[in-house]
Amino acid sequence: MHAWQMQEAKARLSELVKCAESEGPQNITLHGQSVAVVVSRVMFDRLTGNDNSLVEFMRRSPLYGADDITIDRDPSLTRELSF
Repeated sequence: MHAWQMQEAKARLSELVKCAESEGPQNITLHGQSVAVVVSRVMFDRLTGNDNSLVEFMRRSPLYGADDITIDRDPSLTRELSF
């Protein structure tokens, strides 16, 4: 993983992002300490599981297809009405 000093990363952000996409994660340091890592969108989605749609997420629910679920709704008004 390539290390970039903070000032270098700020000055060459476009290059840093391209490197994250083509070479993998890029480490950003401040005063010699690692403070951040830049990764490509593809890697971020893979690591966080964001590549699935909301529909796919709901279909994986253990409640998917259950017909016996009852959801009670609060019948009270959300605000006072004044006429």
